[in-house]
Amino acid sequence: MDLDAVTKQSVLHAKPDGLILQYGTAGFRTKAEHLDHVMFRMGLLAVLRSKQTKSTIGVMVTASHNPEEDNGVKLVDPLGEMLAASWEEHATCLANAEEQHLPRVLVDISEKAAVDLHQDAFVVIGRDTRPSSERLSQSVIDGVTVLGGQFYDYGLLTTPQLHYMVFCRNSNGQYGKATVEGYYQKLSLAFVELTKQAFCRGDDHRTLKVDCANGIGALKLAEMKHYFCPGLSVQLFNDGTKGKLNHLCGADFVKSHQKPPQGIEMRANERCCSFDGDADRIVYYYHDADGQFHLIDGDKIATLISSFLKELLLEIGDGLSLGVVQTAYANGSSTRYLEEVMKVPVYCTKTGVKHLHHKAQEFDIGVYFEANGHGTVLFSKAAETKIKQLAKESEDEKKAAKMLENIIDLFNQVADRQVISTTDAERQVVKPPGLQEAINDLVKKYRLSRAFVRPSGTEDIVRVYAEADSQENTDSLAYEVSLAVFQLAGGIGERPQRGF
Repeated sequence: MDLDAVTKQSVLHAKPDGLILQYGTAGFRTKAEHLDHVMFRMGLLAVLRSKQTKSTIGVMVTASHNPEEDNGVKLVDPLGEMLAASWEEHATCLANAEEQHLPRVLVDISEKAAVDLHQDAFVVIGRDTRPSSERLSQSVIDGVTVLGGQFYDYGLLTTPQLHYMVFCRNSNGQYGKATVEGYYQKLSLAFVELTKQAFCRGDDHRTLKVDCANGIGALKLAEMKHYFCPGLSVQLFNDGTKGKLNHLCGADFVKSHQKPPQGIEMRANERCCSFDGDADRIVYYYHDADGQFHLIDGDKIATLISSFLKELLLEIGDGLSLGVVQTAYANGSSTRYLEEVMKVPVYCTKTGVKHLHHKAQEFDIGVYFEANGHGTVLFSKAAETKIKQLAKESEDEKKAAKMLENIIDLFNQVADRQVISTTDAERQVVKPPGLQEAINDLVKKYRLSRAFVRPSGTEDIVRVYAEADSQENTDSLAYEVSLAVFQLAGGIGERPQRGF
């Protein structure tokens, strides 16, 4: 490890004085102009992680659903998973090190993680369509090359595509081809085969309107839609040719505001969905004949998928375990339906995909979706092997097993969000003093109600969640809880307003 070369190169990516950042579930995120040094240092870290795991590591430059002016970076581990928790600490330490301490921190990480510095390293890089992303990707490359690592720059990718590339490379191609075309072929084939068995008669031609949040999803879906069957028409909206990334559109906007995005015209009962800026979230929605807006968010997606899976598992009758993982912010009705009607076990974790993902791995088939549309279905190796065997051998259960096989392939702003800390899977506030008591008192005013608050993992805002027996009571409870947060947690700017 040539520390002199690192020091010389680091001067070109100098850290702003006093800037402190935390690597969280979404990696690092802040204003793009503050991230040059972080990108360079994450290139360094990716090389060390690659050497330590003897595997390809991914680096994705994106800020997902954040405004266009922001950017961010996250590392992808060998199996296409989020970065290991112990390395999140290394990332935070490295990003915040002062220039004169950078060589020492690199040595410390290498020693603590038992990195073989003579091992080869390979890093793959992807980026979204933000104006700052290409420049920041080059900073990552500078970090990789100064430590002697090899790299492949995929350029513009969705976040799920980069996760796919990493896993393909580390499975020696067994999972699929580590190319964009390989991604399209694998997923579209599974989708086409699944829909052949799932769609009803009279539904031979289907149209889906997709809000692409003016992001990378538009470019990639425009390429991928040619792989779908002729009976599916995919129409792209907010494709980046006019609007601003994530502005009044995208999955987070639709979920937060409970209304369609701008830039898309909806007729009654048309199928519509929204991506976020890096296309790793999706929510569905439609207008009924009376013009009422209906949102199928992550909670409902998880309920539909797990109900479908439960029926297929009953058909094949093999005793594979199915579990759904939610956070405290999941809709309580979905939890009750899954547990009481479908008899599917539901488990609660802290907010963040890494927590959901870890718990879902305990089942033969694990389903998790955050309400914002971020989630997936996980199959254990044993479950995958058994299902593929049944799809070939058992005539009675062949259709159900074949469908499972195809599925396998397939706010309040505060001065400092960390002033709020929580426990009990983020359902109870520990500090500031008095806030949880205030929330408890407000909840008592409404029937069938509950409310939680938690600091955002990506912005200086506090997320407020509220449920009640009617939309009017839900809105009132959310407003009153928001006001309590503003008053007790150092809110800045305008006070919360009713109907926000």
